[in-house]
This record gives sequence, structure tokens and C-alpha cells, in this order.
Amino acid sequence: MKKIKHTVYFLCLFSFLFSLTNCKGDGKSEKTEEEISTTKSEIDFLSKENYGTTANGEKVEQYTLTNEAGMEVKIITYGGRITSLKVPDKNDEFEDVILGFDSLSQYTSEHPYFGALIGRYGNRISEGKFSLDGEQYQLPQNDGKNSLHGGDQGFDKVIWTAEVPSDSTSLILKYTSKDGEMGYPGNLDVTVTYTLNEDNSLDVAYEAESDKKTIVNLTQHSYFNLTGNFEETILDHEVVINADEFLPVDETLIPTGELRKVEGTPFDFTEAKKVGKEIETENEQLQLGKGYDHCWVLNDQSENMHFAASAYDPESGRFLEVSTTEPGIQFYTGNFLDGTLPRQGGEGTYAQRSGFCLETQHYPDSPNQEKFPSVVLNPGEKYNSKTTFKFSVK
Repeated sequence: MKKIKHTVYFLCLFSFLFSLTNCKGDGKSEKTEEEISTTKSEIDFLSKENYGTTANGEKVEQYTLTNEAGMEVKIITYGGRITSLKVPDKNDEFEDVILGFDSLSQYTSEHPYFGALIGRYGNRISEGKFSLDGEQYQLPQNDGKNSLHGGDQGFDKVIWTAEVPSDSTSLILKYTSKDGEMGYPGNLDVTVTYTLNEDNSLDVAYEAESDKKTIVNLTQHSYFNLTGNFEETILDHEVVINADEFLPVDETLIPTGELRKVEGTPFDFTEAKKVGKEIETENEQLQLGKGYDHCWVLNDQSENMHFAASAYDPESGRFLEVSTTEPGIQFYTGNFLDGTLPRQGGEGTYAQRSGFCLETQHYPDSPNQEKFPSVVLNPGEKYNSKTTFKFSVK
């Protein structure tokens, strides 16, 4: 894959802003504000372009990160969404491996959180209610009677402020969620940093601070299909989840509070298994979610980076490894995709199970489950979380 090369031009305006000596152009065309050049190399590892304007008149930008190997990730400031992720297969052919759309208007319409940053609380909270220090808070009930992914105007639907560090290998996104937004207490300052590394891994690092006691559970909601062909389902992908237990759910997909052993059940992914092998099994839990839509309790519960899951597509040879600091991972197999959403490129639609999610997170409904790891963030504390998606071929 060819790299885009840019020659660095120092403009007089830049010289003025940074108190440098005045300079003159060399007669060549000047860079526009839509282009970002690194001062360390002629190779540009990050570029920026306009992606459109929301119905409210908010400008949305798209940033493209590339590495020396040719891996490419595109991210927009609306919802901090990954809109494209191109990685090589066993023949060194680069293809997009995440579900997405062609336009901003499609992302602002109703769809199941394609590529989005999720907050303040990833996953479900029972009846949209939780209490802190005896005070009850009510959140939007946007998933039946429950609250899902932060409410109907969660972090997936806001404009994030983008910053680019000097090395141009990362994209920093910032957002301040005001006290009372979607019913959550405290002014919450959030920073998410996407970093594309030379080993074809993508780091997603989360930080947050609040001026009031609150709850936080952030995650990334990309749908993967490692075949690179969205006409195919993900049922032949071979998945491993590093968990001996999972969280069974009730009819509204809220955890019952039990930590159930995966051994002897369709939820056992401790060894590589095709997604489709047992997904149609007459199992009560699978029927509730119309497939896999559950949180697994990772074997490593430390806050250090640990292996969480992997996925392998034998056809393309693409292999994805997920590591995290989180205690849980939600494995979702695109059960509610129904063929109504258009695929990228303008041809066809996304059928059921044409993508899967591996959402690293704390457990669903943790604020109401005393035995689950705490999601409380106090003033003066800093929320830190990190997940790495690493791609290779086998």
C-alpha cells in the first residue's frame, strides 16, 4: 500500500503564531487547514478532512492514521467513531474489516452503534436507575425499560474535540459531559486516545475525571468481519475468550447476578471454536439474546493489560487479538442486524451476523450489583482503561 507523501511548508501565519522568524513561500501551493504534516518526516502518518455537517450545523472531521506497514484507520469526531479499518490478509491484500457507512447522515440516523465510543456507561443498567450515597438517579430508558450505552444521547452522538500530538501517531479526542447530562451526576472530563502502532495494533486508551461522585464504564463498539467481505457472515470465525465464567441474563438482557461456569455450555470459548458451531443451540440464554450478547468474566481480573479474546478467519488468515485492563468483555454476534442497513460502497445491506463486537468493559448493571466490580468514580480520582486490538496473519 502506498504512503501519501507531503512536503512540509512553513507558512508565515504559523511563524507568527509560534513566534518564529518570518519566512516566504517557495512558490508552490500552500497546505490548507484540512492537511496536517509531520515535522519529523516527509511521510505523513495522519491526515484530516471534512466529513460533513450535522443537522445542528456542527462540523465533523475525519482523521486517517497509517503506519509503515500500510495499516489504516479512519476516525470521525462524531461519536469518536472508527469508520474504516484496513488490515492485510495472508496475501498482503488490505481490506476494510469493520462495518460502517459512506456518509455522516447514515451515522446520525438510527443504527446499532457502528464504530462508536460508548459512555458514560457501556451496556445496560436495569430500569435506568442507580443510587449513590442514598440518592437515586434516573437515566433515559432507551432499551425497553433499561438504559443502554449511556442513553439516547450518549457519547456516540456527541462531537469530540480532536488534538494531534507532535509525533502524529495518535489521535486524542476530548469531551466534557456536563453534570446532569443523560441523568448522570458530575461534570465528567473524558479523553480517549487512539494510537496506531507499527506492529499493526491499535490502542484505545481512556481517561476520565469528575467533580462529583459518578459512575463510568467506557468502551469501543466496532463490528468486525475479518473476511473483508461483508456479504459473508462471521459464523466461520474461530473465537477464543479467556474466561471460565459468563454472566447469564434475564429476559431484558440484564445480568441475574450469577457468575456461571462456561464448561459444558455453548458459552465455552476457552479453546478456539467457530462462532456458528453452537449459536443455534436450544439454549435459554442464547434464545434470550438471539445469539451471543453476553458479558464474559475474564480470568485475569487485574488492572494490568491481559489477554481477553481472539478471532481468526481461516479464509483470509487474519487474526485479531484483544488485550485490556478491563474485567469483562461483551461478545455480541450482530444478532439484531436485519438487512435494512446499507453496506459501505453502496451495494447490499448488512445481514444478521455479518459482524461481531468484542467490547471490553466492566459488567452490565454494575451500579445495582454489589458483587460486581465497582464502576464508581470519586472526585480527585482518575478513571484509566486501555484496550489493544492487534492484527496479524496465520
